[in-house]
Amino acid sequence: MRRQFGQLFIICRGVIQQDFKCKLGAVVPQYQFLNSSHIFPPCFSSNLVKFRNFNLEEDPVYNQEIELHEVHKIFEEQPVHIDNAGLRVHNLLKEFSNSLNEDLIQALDNCGLSLSEDLVLDVLRRFLSDWKSAFQFFRWVSNNPSGYFPGSRAYNEMLGILGKAKRFQELNQMFDEMSERGTMNERSYGIIVHRYAAAHKIDDAIDFFSKRKQYGLPLDLIAFQTLLMSLCRYKHVEAAEFLFHSKKGEFQYDTKTWNIILNGWCLLGSLRETKRFWNEIIRSRCKPDKITYGIFINALCKSGKISTAVKLLHGMWEKGCTPDVVICNNIIDGLCFKKRIPEAIRILREMNEKDCEPDVVTYNCLIKHLCKIQRMEVVFQFLGEMESKGGNVSPNSRTYCHLLTSTKKPEEVESLLERMKSNGCLMTGDLYNLLLKLYMNWGCEKQVQSIWDEMLRDGMGPDQRSYTVMIHGRYDQGRMEDALDYVEEMMSKGMVLEPRTKLLVDSMKIKMKEKGTQDTSNTRLYMRIGERK
Repeated sequence: MRRQFGQLFIICRGVIQQDFKCKLGAVVPQYQFLNSSHIFPPCFSSNLVKFRNFNLEEDPVYNQEIELHEVHKIFEEQPVHIDNAGLRVHNLLKEFSNSLNEDLIQALDNCGLSLSEDLVLDVLRRFLSDWKSAFQFFRWVSNNPSGYFPGSRAYNEMLGILGKAKRFQELNQMFDEMSERGTMNERSYGIIVHRYAAAHKIDDAIDFFSKRKQYGLPLDLIAFQTLLMSLCRYKHVEAAEFLFHSKKGEFQYDTKTWNIILNGWCLLGSLRETKRFWNEIIRSRCKPDKITYGIFINALCKSGKISTAVKLLHGMWEKGCTPDVVICNNIIDGLCFKKRIPEAIRILREMNEKDCEPDVVTYNCLIKHLCKIQRMEVVFQFLGEMESKGGNVSPNSRTYCHLLTSTKKPEEVESLLERMKSNGCLMTGDLYNLLLKLYMNWGCEKQVQSIWDEMLRDGMGPDQRSYTVMIHGRYDQGRMEDALDYVEEMMSKGMVLEPRTKLLVDSMKIKMKEKGTQDTSNTRLYMRIGERK
Protein backbone atom coordinates (compact mmCIF):
# COMPACT_ATOMS: atom_id res chain seq x y z
CA MET A 1 0.00 0.00 0.00
CA ARG A 2 2.84 2.40 0.87
CA ARG A 3 4.47 1.88 -2.51
CA GLN A 4 1.17 2.41 -4.32
CA PHE A 5 0.71 5.78 -2.62
CA GLY A 6 4.35 6.60 -3.38
CA GLN A 7 3.82 5.92 -7.07
CA LEU A 8 0.67 8.06 -7.10
CA PHE A 9 2.59 10.91 -5.43
CA ILE A 10 5.37 10.74 -8.04
CA ILE A 11 2.89 10.73 -10.94
CA CYS A 12 1.04 13.76 -9.52
CA ARG A 13 4.33 15.58 -8.85
CA GLY A 14 5.44 14.91 -12.43
CA VAL A 15 2.23 16.38 -13.85
CA ILE A 16 2.54 19.48 -11.65
CA GLN A 17 6.20 19.99 -12.58
CA GLN A 18 5.46 19.59 -16.29
CA ASP A 19 2.63 22.12 -16.06
CA PHE A 20 4.86 24.54 -14.15
CA LYS A 21 7.61 24.24 -16.79
CA CYS A 22 5.13 24.90 -19.58
CA LYS A 23 3.93 28.06 -17.84
CA LEU A 24 7.42 29.41 -17.28
CA GLY A 25 8.72 28.28 -20.64
CA ALA A 26 7.98 31.58 -22.37
CA VAL A 27 9.64 33.79 -19.81
CA VAL A 28 12.60 32.07 -18.20
CA PRO A 29 15.82 32.25 -20.25
CA GLN A 30 17.87 29.11 -20.81
CA TYR A 31 21.53 29.95 -21.25
CA GLN A 32 22.23 27.11 -23.65
CA PHE A 33 24.94 28.38 -25.92
CA LEU A 34 27.03 31.50 -25.65
CA ASN A 35 27.51 31.30 -21.89
CA SER A 36 27.48 27.49 -21.59
CA SER A 37 30.29 25.10 -20.80
CA HIS A 38 29.83 23.65 -24.28
CA ILE A 39 31.42 26.79 -25.68
CA PHE A 40 33.73 27.78 -22.87
CA PRO A 41 35.18 25.33 -20.37
CA PRO A 42 34.82 25.85 -16.63
CA CYS A 43 38.18 27.61 -16.56
CA PHE A 44 36.74 31.08 -16.42
CA SER A 45 33.62 32.84 -15.25
CA SER A 46 30.69 33.10 -17.61
CA ASN A 47 30.38 36.82 -16.89
CA LEU A 48 33.66 37.35 -18.74
CA VAL A 49 32.26 35.84 -21.91
CA LYS A 50 29.79 38.21 -23.50
CA PHE A 51 30.19 38.35 -27.25
CA ARG A 52 26.74 39.66 -28.04
CA ASN A 53 23.65 40.51 -26.05
CA PHE A 54 21.72 37.57 -27.42
CA ASN A 55 21.70 33.82 -27.15
CA LEU A 56 21.84 31.70 -30.29
CA GLU A 57 18.76 29.82 -29.12
CA GLU A 58 16.99 32.61 -27.20
CA ASP A 59 15.25 35.89 -27.89
CA PRO A 60 17.34 38.98 -26.98
CA VAL A 61 14.40 40.27 -24.95
CA TYR A 62 14.82 37.37 -22.53
CA ASN A 63 18.60 37.15 -22.44
CA GLN A 64 18.87 38.82 -19.07
CA GLU A 65 18.79 37.75 -15.44
CA ILE A 66 15.31 37.73 -13.94
CA GLU A 67 14.87 38.06 -10.19
CA LEU A 68 12.67 35.49 -8.47
CA HIS A 69 9.94 37.98 -7.58
CA GLU A 70 9.86 39.11 -11.23
CA VAL A 71 9.42 35.51 -12.37
CA HIS A 72 6.46 35.14 -10.01
CA LYS A 73 5.00 38.40 -11.27
CA ILE A 74 5.30 37.33 -14.92
CA PHE A 75 3.94 33.91 -14.04
CA GLU A 76 0.88 35.44 -12.39
CA GLU A 77 0.30 37.73 -15.38
CA GLN A 78 0.17 34.88 -17.90
CA PRO A 79 -3.46 34.46 -18.99
CA VAL A 80 -4.83 31.10 -17.98
CA HIS A 81 -6.81 30.79 -21.24
CA ILE A 82 -3.54 30.54 -23.22
CA ASP A 83 -2.53 27.44 -21.24
CA ASN A 84 -5.98 25.92 -21.74
CA ALA A 85 -6.03 26.73 -25.46
CA GLY A 86 -2.49 25.42 -25.87
CA LEU A 87 -3.45 22.17 -24.18
CA ARG A 88 -6.50 21.83 -26.44
CA VAL A 89 -4.35 22.29 -29.55
CA HIS A 90 -1.74 19.88 -28.18
CA ASN A 91 -4.37 17.17 -27.66
CA LEU A 92 -5.88 17.83 -31.09
CA LEU A 93 -2.53 17.55 -32.88
CA LYS A 94 -1.81 14.30 -31.04
CA GLU A 95 -5.25 12.94 -31.96
CA PHE A 96 -4.81 13.75 -35.66
CA SER A 97 -1.10 12.84 -35.86
CA ASN A 98 -1.81 9.88 -38.15
CA SER A 99 -4.70 11.48 -40.06
CA LEU A 100 -4.79 13.35 -43.37
CA ASN A 101 -3.58 16.94 -43.28
CA GLU A 102 -6.99 18.11 -44.53
CA ASP A 103 -8.71 16.52 -41.53
CA LEU A 104 -6.31 18.26 -39.14
CA ILE A 105 -6.85 21.64 -40.83
CA GLN A 106 -10.61 21.25 -40.59
CA ALA A 107 -10.35 20.30 -36.90
CA LEU A 108 -8.16 23.34 -36.18
CA ASP A 109 -10.53 25.60 -38.11
CA ASN A 110 -13.41 24.39 -35.93
CA CYS A 111 -11.53 25.11 -32.68
CA GLY A 112 -12.43 28.79 -32.65
CA LEU A 113 -8.96 29.80 -31.47
CA SER A 114 -8.01 33.42 -30.86
CA LEU A 115 -4.49 33.35 -32.30
CA SER A 116 -1.68 35.28 -30.66
CA GLU A 117 2.11 35.09 -30.49
CA ASP A 118 1.99 33.72 -26.91
CA LEU A 119 -0.46 30.98 -27.87
CA VAL A 120 1.61 29.92 -30.90
CA LEU A 121 4.78 29.81 -28.77
CA ASP A 122 2.98 27.79 -26.09
CA VAL A 123 1.91 25.18 -28.65
CA LEU A 124 5.30 25.00 -30.39
CA ARG A 125 7.10 24.47 -27.08
CA ARG A 126 4.90 21.45 -26.45
CA PHE A 127 6.32 19.87 -29.62
CA LEU A 128 10.04 20.57 -29.37
CA SER A 129 10.80 16.96 -30.29
CA ASP A 130 7.93 16.48 -32.78
CA TRP A 131 8.81 18.67 -35.75
CA LYS A 132 6.00 17.32 -37.95
CA SER A 133 3.15 18.30 -35.60
CA ALA A 134 4.80 21.65 -34.88
CA PHE A 135 5.28 22.36 -38.59
CA GLN A 136 1.69 21.38 -39.47
CA PHE A 137 0.36 23.73 -36.81
CA PHE A 138 2.70 26.53 -37.88
CA ARG A 139 1.66 26.18 -41.54
CA TRP A 140 -2.00 26.36 -40.50
CA VAL A 141 -1.29 29.47 -38.41
CA SER A 142 0.60 31.15 -41.29
CA ASN A 143 -2.29 30.58 -43.74
CA ASN A 144 -5.09 31.36 -41.30
CA PRO A 145 -7.37 34.20 -42.48
CA SER A 146 -7.74 35.61 -38.94
CA GLY A 147 -5.31 38.44 -39.67
CA TYR A 148 -2.62 37.16 -37.29
CA PHE A 149 0.86 36.59 -38.76
CA PRO A 150 3.65 34.87 -36.80
CA GLY A 151 6.30 37.24 -35.47
CA SER A 152 10.04 36.77 -35.02
CA ARG A 153 9.68 34.82 -31.78
CA ALA A 154 7.32 32.24 -33.27
CA TYR A 155 9.42 31.89 -36.44
CA ASN A 156 12.60 31.47 -34.40
CA GLU A 157 11.00 28.80 -32.24
CA MET A 158 9.99 26.92 -35.39
CA LEU A 159 13.49 27.32 -36.84
CA GLY A 160 14.96 25.75 -33.72
CA ILE A 161 12.59 22.77 -33.89
CA LEU A 162 13.29 22.13 -37.59
CA GLY A 163 17.04 22.58 -37.15
CA LYS A 164 17.15 20.17 -34.23
CA ALA A 165 15.33 17.58 -36.38
CA LYS A 166 17.71 18.31 -39.31
CA ARG A 167 14.78 19.24 -41.56
CA PHE A 168 16.80 21.71 -43.62
CA GLN A 169 14.47 21.85 -46.61
CA GLU A 170 11.66 23.12 -44.38
CA LEU A 171 14.12 25.32 -42.48
CA ASN A 172 15.22 27.01 -45.73
CA GLN A 173 11.58 27.57 -46.59
CA MET A 174 11.06 29.20 -43.20
CA PHE A 175 13.86 31.73 -43.36
CA ASP A 176 12.94 32.65 -46.96
CA GLU A 177 9.49 33.54 -45.60
CA MET A 178 11.09 35.45 -42.73
CA SER A 179 13.19 37.43 -45.18
CA GLU A 180 10.11 38.38 -47.21
CA ARG A 181 8.17 39.43 -44.09
CA GLY A 182 11.10 41.22 -42.47
CA THR A 183 11.10 39.06 -39.35
CA MET A 184 14.70 37.81 -39.65
CA ASN A 185 16.86 38.97 -36.72
CA GLU A 186 20.13 38.12 -34.98
CA ARG A 187 18.59 35.27 -33.05
CA SER A 188 17.35 33.73 -36.33
CA TYR A 189 20.89 33.94 -37.73
CA GLY A 190 22.37 32.38 -34.58
CA ILE A 191 19.91 29.45 -34.62
CA ILE A 192 20.48 28.67 -38.30
CA VAL A 193 24.29 28.84 -38.12
CA HIS A 194 24.26 26.79 -34.92
CA ARG A 195 22.07 24.08 -36.48
CA TYR A 196 24.08 23.92 -39.69
CA ALA A 197 27.27 23.44 -37.66
CA ALA A 198 25.58 20.80 -35.49
CA ALA A 199 24.63 18.87 -38.66
CA HIS A 200 28.24 19.27 -39.95
CA LYS A 201 27.06 21.40 -42.89
CA ILE A 202 30.08 23.69 -42.75
CA ASP A 203 29.69 25.16 -46.25
CA ASP A 204 26.03 25.97 -45.61
CA ALA A 205 26.88 27.74 -42.33
CA ILE A 206 29.60 29.83 -44.01
CA ASP A 207 27.36 30.57 -47.00
CA PHE A 208 24.56 31.75 -44.73
CA PHE A 209 26.98 34.11 -42.96
CA SER A 210 28.02 35.52 -46.34
CA LYS A 211 24.38 36.23 -47.25
CA ARG A 212 23.58 38.24 -44.12
CA LYS A 213 23.24 41.49 -46.07
CA GLN A 214 20.57 39.89 -48.27
CA TYR A 215 18.52 39.33 -45.12
CA GLY A 216 19.01 42.89 -43.88
CA LEU A 217 21.67 42.01 -41.30
CA PRO A 218 25.12 43.67 -41.05
CA LEU A 219 28.20 41.64 -41.95
CA ASP A 220 30.07 42.50 -38.76
CA LEU A 221 32.66 41.02 -36.41
CA ILE A 222 30.13 39.82 -33.84
CA ALA A 223 28.25 37.79 -36.47
CA PHE A 224 31.59 36.33 -37.58
CA GLN A 225 32.40 35.39 -33.99
CA THR A 226 29.03 33.61 -33.75
CA LEU A 227 29.93 31.57 -36.83
CA LEU A 228 33.36 30.67 -35.42
CA MET A 229 31.86 29.67 -32.07
CA SER A 230 29.28 27.43 -33.74
CA LEU A 231 31.95 25.69 -35.84
CA CYS A 232 34.24 25.18 -32.82
CA ARG A 233 31.34 23.92 -30.70
CA TYR A 234 30.90 21.00 -33.10
CA LYS A 235 34.62 20.26 -33.54
CA HIS A 236 35.11 21.99 -36.89
CA VAL A 237 38.06 23.91 -35.46
CA GLU A 238 40.28 23.50 -38.51
CA ALA A 239 37.62 25.10 -40.72
CA ALA A 240 37.09 27.84 -38.13
CA GLU A 241 40.80 28.67 -38.01
CA PHE A 242 40.99 28.73 -41.81
CA LEU A 243 38.15 31.27 -41.85
CA PHE A 244 39.84 33.20 -39.03
CA HIS A 245 43.01 33.68 -41.12
CA SER A 246 41.22 34.27 -44.42
CA LYS A 247 39.02 37.08 -43.02
CA LYS A 248 41.76 39.02 -41.22
CA GLY A 249 41.61 41.77 -43.82
CA GLU A 250 37.84 42.22 -43.44
CA PHE A 251 37.53 42.45 -39.64
CA GLN A 252 39.62 44.02 -36.89
CA TYR A 253 40.02 41.07 -34.53
CA ASP A 254 39.88 41.57 -30.79
CA THR A 255 41.08 39.22 -28.04
CA LYS A 256 37.70 37.48 -27.93
CA THR A 257 38.05 36.37 -31.54
CA TRP A 258 41.44 34.77 -30.83
CA ASN A 259 40.02 33.15 -27.69
CA ILE A 260 37.28 31.39 -29.68
CA ILE A 261 39.82 29.49 -31.82
CA LEU A 262 42.10 28.77 -28.85
CA ASN A 263 39.15 27.38 -26.92
CA GLY A 264 38.11 25.30 -29.94
CA TRP A 265 41.45 23.48 -29.94
CA CYS A 266 41.19 23.05 -26.16
CA LEU A 267 37.71 21.49 -26.46
CA LEU A 268 39.03 19.20 -29.19
CA GLY A 269 41.62 17.92 -26.69
CA SER A 270 44.61 18.73 -28.88
CA LEU A 271 47.31 20.20 -26.63
CA ARG A 272 49.74 20.42 -29.57
CA GLU A 273 47.38 22.62 -31.59
CA THR A 274 46.37 24.60 -28.50
CA LYS A 275 50.06 25.34 -27.81
CA ARG A 276 50.64 26.30 -31.43
CA PHE A 277 47.77 28.78 -31.43
CA TRP A 278 48.74 30.08 -27.98
CA ASN A 279 52.21 30.90 -29.34
CA GLU A 280 50.56 32.60 -32.32
CA ILE A 281 48.57 34.79 -29.91
CA ILE A 282 51.75 35.71 -28.00
CA ARG A 283 53.52 36.66 -31.27
CA SER A 284 50.57 38.76 -32.46
CA ARG A 285 49.54 42.22 -31.32
CA CYS A 286 46.75 40.63 -29.32
CA LYS A 287 47.20 40.96 -25.57
CA PRO A 288 46.08 37.80 -23.72
CA ASP A 289 43.39 38.40 -21.11
CA LYS A 290 42.09 36.26 -18.22
CA ILE A 291 40.03 34.17 -20.60
CA THR A 292 43.04 33.46 -22.83
CA TYR A 293 45.09 32.31 -19.84
CA GLY A 294 42.13 30.36 -18.47
CA ILE A 295 41.65 28.41 -21.70
CA PHE A 296 45.32 27.52 -21.99
CA ILE A 297 45.64 26.57 -18.31
CA ASN A 298 42.55 24.38 -18.68
CA ALA A 299 44.15 22.63 -21.69
CA LEU A 300 47.35 22.03 -19.75
CA CYS A 301 45.48 20.64 -16.73
CA LYS A 302 43.39 18.30 -18.88
CA SER A 303 46.57 17.00 -20.53
CA GLY A 304 48.31 16.37 -17.20
CA LYS A 305 50.85 19.21 -17.69
CA ILE A 306 50.10 20.56 -14.25
CA SER A 307 53.61 21.92 -13.51
CA THR A 308 53.49 24.09 -16.64
CA ALA A 309 50.00 25.25 -15.64
CA VAL A 310 51.27 26.27 -12.17
CA LYS A 311 54.14 28.25 -13.75
CA LEU A 312 51.68 30.03 -16.01
CA LEU A 313 49.48 30.84 -13.01
CA HIS A 314 52.41 32.41 -11.16
CA GLY A 315 53.32 34.26 -14.38
CA MET A 316 49.85 35.80 -14.40
CA TRP A 317 50.30 37.07 -10.85
CA GLU A 318 53.74 38.50 -11.70
CA LYS A 319 52.34 40.36 -14.73
CA GLY A 320 49.51 41.83 -12.70
CA CYS A 321 46.88 39.78 -14.53
CA THR A 322 45.02 38.43 -11.50
CA PRO A 323 43.50 34.99 -12.24
CA ASP A 324 39.91 34.39 -11.27
CA VAL A 325 38.79 31.70 -8.85
CA VAL A 326 37.83 29.25 -11.61
CA ILE A 327 41.35 29.23 -13.06
CA CYS A 328 42.78 28.58 -9.59
CA ASN A 329 40.23 25.81 -9.01
CA ASN A 330 41.41 24.06 -12.17
CA ILE A 331 44.99 24.18 -10.92
CA ILE A 332 44.04 22.93 -7.44
CA ASP A 333 42.00 20.04 -8.83
CA GLY A 334 44.82 19.09 -11.21
CA LEU A 335 47.37 19.10 -8.38
CA CYS A 336 45.11 17.00 -6.16
CA PHE A 337 44.56 14.52 -9.00
CA LYS A 338 48.35 14.15 -9.25
CA LYS A 339 48.43 13.61 -5.45
CA ARG A 340 50.30 16.89 -4.97
CA ILE A 341 47.92 18.01 -2.23
CA PRO A 342 50.42 20.13 -0.20
CA GLU A 343 51.04 22.25 -3.34
CA ALA A 344 47.29 22.57 -3.86
CA ILE A 345 46.90 23.85 -0.28
CA ARG A 346 49.68 26.40 -0.93
CA ILE A 347 47.77 27.68 -3.98
CA LEU A 348 44.70 28.08 -1.72
CA ARG A 349 46.72 30.17 0.74
CA GLU A 350 48.17 32.27 -2.10
CA MET A 351 44.64 32.97 -3.32
CA ASN A 352 43.75 34.41 0.08
CA GLU A 353 46.88 36.58 0.05
CA LYS A 354 46.39 37.91 -3.51
CA ASP A 355 42.73 38.97 -3.44
CA CYS A 356 41.45 35.94 -5.32
CA GLU A 357 38.76 34.74 -2.92
CA PRO A 358 38.27 30.92 -2.88
CA ASP A 359 34.72 29.62 -3.29
CA VAL A 360 32.96 26.40 -2.29
CA VAL A 361 34.35 24.61 -5.39
CA THR A 362 37.91 25.39 -4.26
CA TYR A 363 37.37 23.74 -0.89
CA ASN A 364 35.37 20.85 -2.39
CA CYS A 365 38.30 19.97 -4.67
CA LEU A 366 40.58 19.65 -1.66
CA ILE A 367 38.02 17.88 0.56
CA LYS A 368 37.24 15.29 -2.14
CA HIS A 369 40.86 14.21 -2.48
CA LEU A 370 41.65 14.47 1.24
CA CYS A 371 38.68 12.21 2.01
CA LYS A 372 40.05 9.61 -0.41
CA ILE A 373 43.30 9.38 1.59
CA GLN A 374 41.41 9.63 4.91
CA ARG A 375 43.09 12.84 6.10
CA MET A 376 39.97 13.65 8.06
CA GLU A 377 41.58 16.05 10.54
CA VAL A 378 42.51 18.36 7.62
CA VAL A 379 39.09 17.82 6.04
CA PHE A 380 37.25 19.01 9.14
CA GLN A 381 39.65 21.94 9.49
CA PHE A 382 38.65 23.07 5.98
CA LEU A 383 34.98 22.42 6.76
CA GLY A 384 35.29 24.72 9.76
CA GLU A 385 36.84 27.43 7.56
CA MET A 386 33.94 27.12 5.10
CA GLU A 387 31.37 27.43 7.87
CA SER A 388 33.06 30.47 9.43
CA LYS A 389 33.44 32.31 6.09
CA GLY A 390 29.89 31.59 4.91
CA GLY A 391 28.50 33.18 1.76
CA ASN A 392 29.69 31.54 -1.46
CA VAL A 393 32.09 29.41 0.60
CA SER A 394 29.37 27.73 2.70
CA PRO A 395 29.38 23.92 2.46
CA ASN A 396 26.92 22.60 -0.13
CA SER A 397 25.46 19.19 -0.95
CA ARG A 398 28.61 18.23 -2.89
CA THR A 399 30.73 18.92 0.20
CA TYR A 400 28.60 16.58 2.30
CA CYS A 401 28.59 13.93 -0.43
CA HIS A 402 32.40 13.77 -0.18
CA LEU A 403 32.23 13.66 3.63
CA LEU A 404 29.51 10.97 3.76
CA THR A 405 31.41 8.77 1.30
CA SER A 406 34.27 8.58 3.80
CA THR A 407 32.09 7.50 6.77
CA LYS A 408 32.58 4.08 8.35
CA LYS A 409 29.51 3.67 10.56
CA PRO A 410 25.91 4.98 10.89
CA GLU A 411 26.71 7.21 13.88
CA GLU A 412 29.10 9.28 11.74
CA VAL A 413 26.35 9.77 9.16
CA GLU A 414 23.89 11.04 11.75
CA SER A 415 26.46 13.52 13.07
CA LEU A 416 27.19 14.87 9.57
CA LEU A 417 23.50 15.18 8.72
CA GLU A 418 22.92 17.20 11.90
CA ARG A 419 25.84 19.49 10.99
CA MET A 420 24.52 19.82 7.45
CA LYS A 421 21.05 20.76 8.72
CA SER A 422 22.47 23.38 11.09
CA ASN A 423 24.33 24.96 8.14
CA GLY A 424 21.08 25.27 6.17
CA CYS A 425 22.17 22.85 3.45
CA LEU A 426 19.20 21.01 1.94
CA MET A 427 18.99 17.38 0.89
CA THR A 428 19.33 16.48 -2.81
CA GLY A 429 18.56 13.38 -4.85
CA ASP A 430 22.27 12.48 -4.93
CA LEU A 431 22.53 12.70 -1.14
CA TYR A 432 19.46 10.50 -0.67
CA ASN A 433 20.86 7.88 -3.04
CA LEU A 434 24.22 7.92 -1.27
CA LEU A 435 22.52 7.43 2.09
CA LEU A 436 20.47 4.54 0.67
CA LYS A 437 23.67 2.86 -0.51
CA LEU A 438 25.49 3.39 2.79
CA TYR A 439 22.67 2.10 4.97
CA MET A 440 22.06 -0.82 2.60
CA ASN A 441 25.73 -1.83 2.80
CA TRP A 442 25.62 -1.63 6.59
CA GLY A 443 22.38 -3.62 6.78
CA CYS A 444 20.50 -0.80 8.55
CA GLU A 445 16.99 -1.78 7.40
CA LYS A 446 15.14 0.81 9.47
CA GLN A 447 17.22 3.68 8.09
CA VAL A 448 16.88 2.37 4.51
CA GLN A 449 13.08 2.47 4.76
CA SER A 450 13.19 5.86 6.49
CA ILE A 451 15.33 7.39 3.72
CA TRP A 452 13.08 5.88 1.03
CA ASP A 453 9.96 7.35 2.66
CA GLU A 454 11.61 10.74 3.21
CA MET A 455 12.73 10.83 -0.42
CA LEU A 456 9.14 10.27 -1.52
CA ARG A 457 7.80 12.98 0.81
CA ASP A 458 10.37 15.54 -0.38
CA GLY A 459 9.73 14.75 -4.06
CA MET A 460 13.42 13.92 -4.62
CA GLY A 461 12.86 10.45 -6.03
CA PRO A 462 13.10 7.58 -6.21
CA ASP A 463 14.91 7.81 -9.54
CA GLN A 464 16.78 5.26 -11.64
CA ARG A 465 19.78 5.38 -9.33
CA SER A 466 17.61 4.82 -6.22
CA TYR A 467 16.06 1.69 -7.69
CA THR A 468 19.45 0.40 -8.86
CA VAL A 469 20.80 0.72 -5.31
CA MET A 470 17.79 -1.12 -3.87
CA ILE A 471 17.81 -3.90 -6.49
CA HIS A 472 21.50 -4.70 -6.08
CA GLY A 473 21.34 -4.27 -2.31
CA ARG A 474 18.41 -6.66 -1.92
CA TYR A 475 20.08 -9.20 -4.19
CA ASP A 476 23.32 -9.05 -2.15
CA GLN A 477 21.22 -9.66 0.98
CA GLY A 478 19.76 -12.79 -0.65
CA ARG A 479 16.29 -11.19 -0.91
CA MET A 480 15.71 -12.00 -4.56
CA GLU A 481 11.92 -11.60 -4.38
CA ASP A 482 12.24 -8.06 -3.02
CA ALA A 483 14.84 -7.24 -5.68
CA LEU A 484 12.46 -8.38 -8.43
CA ASP A 485 9.68 -6.37 -6.82
CA TYR A 486 11.78 -3.21 -7.19
CA VAL A 487 12.66 -4.17 -10.78
CA GLU A 488 8.99 -4.43 -11.70
CA GLU A 489 8.11 -1.17 -9.93
CA MET A 490 10.99 0.64 -11.64
CA MET A 491 10.05 -0.59 -15.10
CA SER A 492 6.39 0.21 -14.55
CA LYS A 493 7.46 3.87 -14.29
CA GLY A 494 9.19 3.73 -17.67
CA MET A 495 12.71 3.71 -16.23
CA VAL A 496 15.40 1.79 -18.09
CA LEU A 497 17.58 -0.79 -16.36
CA GLU A 498 21.29 -0.08 -16.29
CA PRO A 499 23.41 -2.65 -18.19
CA ARG A 500 24.77 -4.16 -14.97
CA THR A 501 21.23 -4.44 -13.58
CA LYS A 502 20.11 -6.25 -16.73
CA LEU A 503 22.93 -8.74 -16.15
CA LEU A 504 21.75 -9.16 -12.56
CA VAL A 505 18.19 -9.85 -13.71
CA ASP A 506 19.51 -12.49 -16.11
CA SER A 507 21.41 -14.04 -13.21
CA MET A 508 18.19 -14.15 -11.18
CA LYS A 509 16.46 -15.84 -14.10
CA ILE A 510 19.02 -18.64 -14.06
CA LYS A 511 18.66 -19.08 -10.30
CA MET A 512 14.89 -19.18 -10.54
CA LYS A 513 15.11 -21.86 -13.21
CA GLU A 514 17.33 -23.87 -10.89
CA LYS A 515 14.66 -23.57 -8.18
CA GLY A 516 12.19 -25.06 -10.64
CA THR A 517 8.51 -24.58 -9.93
CA GLN A 518 8.82 -24.38 -6.14
CA ASP A 519 7.64 -20.75 -6.16
CA THR A 520 5.23 -20.13 -9.04
CA SER A 521 4.42 -16.57 -7.90
CA ASN A 522 8.03 -15.49 -8.33
CA THR A 523 8.21 -17.23 -11.71
CA ARG A 524 5.16 -15.28 -12.88
CA LEU A 525 6.76 -12.10 -11.55
CA TYR A 526 9.91 -12.75 -13.55
CA MET A 527 7.86 -13.48 -16.66
CA ARG A 528 6.20 -10.06 -16.34
CA ILE A 529 9.61 -8.41 -16.02
CA GLY A 530 10.83 -10.34 -19.06
CA GLU A 531 7.89 -9.07 -21.08
CA ARG A 532 8.67 -5.46 -20.11
CA LYS A 533 12.33 -5.88 -21.11
